[in-house]
Amino acid sequence: MTALRSTRDLGLQPGYEGKVRDMFDLGDRFLIVTTDRISAFDVIMNDLVPDRGTVLNVMSLAWMNRFADLIPNHMITADPQEFPEPFSGHARLLGGRSVLVKKAERFPVECIVRGYLAGSGWKSYQKDRTVCGHELPAGLRLADQLPEPIFTPSTKEDEGHDENIPYETVVELIGPEHAATLRDISLRLYREGAAHALAHGVILADTKFEFGIIDGQVTLIDEILTPDSSRFWPADRHHPGQEPPSWDKQILRNHLETLDWDHEPPPPELPAEILERTALRYTEVLNILFPDESENWRQYL
Repeated sequence: MTALRSTRDLGLQPGYEGKVRDMFDLGDRFLIVTTDRISAFDVIMNDLVPDRGTVLNVMSLAWMNRFADLIPNHMITADPQEFPEPFSGHARLLGGRSVLVKKAERFPVECIVRGYLAGSGWKSYQKDRTVCGHELPAGLRLADQLPEPIFTPSTKEDEGHDENIPYETVVELIGPEHAATLRDISLRLYREGAAHALAHGVILADTKFEFGIIDGQVTLIDEILTPDSSRFWPADRHHPGQEPPSWDKQILRNHLETLDWDHEPPPPELPAEILERTALRYTEVLNILFPDESENWRQYL
């Protein structure tokens, strides 16, 4: 399939363009298109990772279908033939990477759940044995499983970086009832997702969810449990004390760290080998976790 940089290349005019997604405001609905753009260190690369957008979209759809009995989600349809014009006229290029969703009143909170010690959590633990206000036992190592998954929310900023916040701040922002609901459902979704992943030989180290209100109900929105929003590790290569390999864009980050680049635009040109290896990591984890879904969408990959 042809890699897609922007829906503008199809003659469409998105109302919002993020690092990866183009969004179209259709009144009470959004059409969300996941492109093959990729960013690192908050800079969008000029090069594309083929199929990345389709993998991210298909994986989100698969998880939302799996969790449909636990919580409602914002999906209407991912069938491009059911999209309104002019989008249905681009069904071949938008299929697999697009979804029509209901609009939600979004909560201004990123609902992060951590089950293992990694990333910024590991750095925080090394300083004072806490992660986002959660005091943890002494003696934990990098990539150790935590005694219990922890809810570590952050702000959801339209501009700039999100900031970690204590649970009490979530209560102040959205009220105690909604705060408790978001915490509890996030932990449950993480546990359910981690169990599914582990049954397929994959560790779900941490992830983030977003929620909104649709028709008076707390609803799951945005992408979920993808390599962009989660840290996936191969279980057979997990050795606490060492950084496990992950199914994400770490190959790209590692390559960029070898360059004389200041992490500011313009980005450097990327070798084809790095793009191919990165693409393979994305499709690999989709095939492992959801082989049936992967097959269903094979026409778009």
